Amino acid sequence: MIRVLIADDEALVRSGLRMILEAAGDMVVVGEARDGDEAVTATSRLKPQVVLMDVRMPGTDGLIAGAHILTSPDAPKLIMLTTFDLDEYVHEALRLGAVGFLLKDTPPRELAAAVRTVAAGQAMLSPTVIKRLITSFVDKTPSRAESARNRLASLTAREEDVIRTLARGLSNAEIGRELKLTEATVKAHVSRLLAKLGLANRVQAAILVHDADLG
Repeated sequence: MIRVLIADDEALVRSGLRMILEAAGDMVVVGEARDGDEAVTATSRLKPQVVLMDVRMPGTDGLIAGAHILTSPDAPKLIMLTTFDLDEYVHEALRLGAVGFLLKDTPPRELAAAVRTVAAGQAMLSPTVIKRLITSFVDKTPSRAESARNRLASLTAREEDVIRTLARGLSNAEIGRELKLTEATVKAHVSRLLAKLGLANRVQAAILVHDADLG
């Protein structure tokens, strides 16, 4: 079971997130926090594997609390959750070490899939956030585009199909449905192509696809 801590100042939101995650069957919510200070204390005491952290909370906000949590040697994976997709939140969350950034309107199935993904050690961002990151960070030039296409040329046709769908922010299950592959096969393809391209995570893969004008 994946141990999750939920930090949000709205009780209704916490209750909804708890129901979504525990209905997934492979995760349990070990605790809740109403603000950043409670989140830091609860994380230290309960040792969750994943923390779902609201960005905007009264007092100590999610970014400050997240920075404290991630300094511990056995820090959990951190997913920032918000109704806002403003660039400064995304940039700061990723800078401090968050491996996920999702909007609160993320569908339940995608939310559970995101928790599984980060618990397994991979980054997971919503499609909207990926687009914002690409637009913000990528300075695309002809030489950069050519370099990206050259790197992607080493992929098989199937791996190219997978990375194109991955770059759209789809989960492994969604990629499998679109390409008519099992989720295990998609996971193997993703791991193999990330290793082949020397990429750390799915976000870097999305940026590479964008650079090559394949997205």
